[in-house]
Amino acid sequence: MFFLLFGFWVLLNGHWTLEIAIVGVVVCAALYAFMAAFMGYSPRKEWAVVKRLGRILAYAGYLVCEVVKSSVAVLKLIWSPKLVPEPKLISFRTKLRTDAGKVVLADSITLTPGTITVNVKGDRMLVHCLDASFEIDEDDFEMEERVMRVEGGHDHA
Repeated sequence: MFFLLFGFWVLLNGHWTLEIAIVGVVVCAALYAFMAAFMGYSPRKEWAVVKRLGRILAYAGYLVCEVVKSSVAVLKLIWSPKLVPEPKLISFRTKLRTDAGKVVLADSITLTPGTITVNVKGDRMLVHCLDASFEIDEDDFEMEERVMRVEGGHDHA
């Protein structure tokens, strides 16, 4: 995080001098110390994110593909006079253990056109689908499986 902060400092300054570099190091070190003391940042946590960076990027690519596919499905539903949307509320139990994983899954569902995560309570999620064809299969939910891989994988509960 320190290097990101320092890189941002240099970027905002627009040019490089020794004075800018020294002030930047001091300010970024102080900010990083504050973040470590009050926001739970640590080199160990940052390293864990760096080690998962490949899985995070793979998930981001998968999510973009899902958003495009869902966008096409929603457009077909809207533009086709023969298709009538059948909205549906679906409640399912997630296998994810961490709050961060649950938030990523809920936000990913909401980012996908035609679905909105209405509520997350414990391990239960309530999702509104624009059409019954967008229903989530609790036993074979690929998005959840991919979030589990980003989390580091764990046995199915």
